[in-house]
Amino acid sequence: MNILLWLLLGALAGWLAGVFMKSDHSTVEDIILGIVGSFVGGFIMNFFGQSGVTGFNLYSVIVSTIGAVCVIFLGRVLRR
Repeated sequence: MNILLWLLLGALAGWLAGVFMKSDHSTVEDIILGIVGSFVGGFIMNFFGQSGVTGFNLYSVIVSTIGAVCVIFLGRVLRR
């Protein structure tokens, strides 16, 4: 059940990041990038000494969305 919550959190974060960044990807691609972004956001927060994704709560959604925004931005930079 825990992995399903991680996937749901990543999907929500990907959708939010796609809306925030006005992504030119499809919704499915945004969701996949959000799942990857959840891990990236957790790594970034741990790097700065903060806790990463702590469960299914608002803080984790924000951390995951930050990671997804970073992944979408990096994808745009690499695409050009």
